[in-house]
Amino acid sequence: MPGYEVKVQTLAIDGASALHIRSLLDTQQFVDPAGAAEALGISSAQWPLFGQVWPSGLHLAAAMAVKPLPEGERILEIGCGLALASLVCHRRGAEMTASDIHPLAGAFLLENLRLNDLAPMRYCHGDWSEDAVAAEHGAPRVQGRFDLIVGSDVLYERDDGGALAAFIDKHALPRCELLIVDPNRGNRAAFGKRMAALGFEFSETLLGAEAGRANYRGRLMKFARG
Repeated sequence: MPGYEVKVQTLAIDGASALHIRSLLDTQQFVDPAGAAEALGISSAQWPLFGQVWPSGLHLAAAMAVKPLPEGERILEIGCGLALASLVCHRRGAEMTASDIHPLAGAFLLENLRLNDLAPMRYCHGDWSEDAVAAEHGAPRVQGRFDLIVGSDVLYERDDGGALAAFIDKHALPRCELLIVDPNRGNRAAFGKRMAALGFEFSETLLGAEAGRANYRGRLMKFARG
């Protein structure tokens, strides 16, 4: 036994076929016997968060279900967690890379690809912290540059050094689009200023409560450069 409990659920994705997703049973799960997560700065309270289905992730997946995806466009999902948006794009035939800092995110993605009868998809270790340490779980680090970078609820903590914006700039092509679904976190204004300094123009769409997303309030933030 892996030491944590899981469940499998079928998620309705607006604009796309449903996804069968293995997730952690609840937010009480925690297993880190070798200290791999601790070495990456992931506390016991944070540990199970990657393995939950979050409303912002569902909104991002729905946005990617209907977004035009030009042939050959390279897409990176940052802080993917259960990678719902990546799975939607991959099923649409996109050149997709999912990334997360959590040591188990890649294994959960592999299982969810199997549950949905999907071919293998590229997964990378994505740590944008300023004091990033080497990954010990076999996944390669994010490499190269992308046409489109997406993420959901990645502005959950203060980023005084601008590490996330710097990571995005490192992996964004000169002509690039960035889509972030944010549940009205207080850190979005500072992030927006950093992206503007990097040459990105900003627009947004407000997201309200929808069927299956009770009491959700947030926004789809779009940054475009080039």
